[in-house]
Amino acid sequence: MKILINLLINALAVFITAYVVPGVFVRDFMTAVVVAVMLGVVNIFIKPVITILALPLTILTLGLFQFVVNALLIMLVGNLVPGFTVNGFLSALLFSLLISLVSGFLRMLARE
Repeated sequence: MKILINLLINALAVFITAYVVPGVFVRDFMTAVVVAVMLGVVNIFIKPVITILALPLTILTLGLFQFVVNALLIMLVGNLVPGFTVNGFLSALLFSLLISLVSGFLRMLARE
């Protein structure tokens, strides 16, 4: 049950953030659910490999390169999911920052 609630929170965060960020488009809520699932899959399987490979740059930039990695992974999901469009790196970067904030806020509301 907790996984389903987290999935819905992430999908709602994707839907809200895509509405706010220029250059990011989500067709409907079902597409947002698919994007949330794909982001979860990408974060489980691909992100650890890229994080290890990018570790020297991450250390050199004091962790700021992780934002670049997150933006690139969001652009990857944008290429994989029909109905989810990310126009450019800056939109993906802003989307990755705001989705973290929005999902954290929604999780805080769900706990209460």
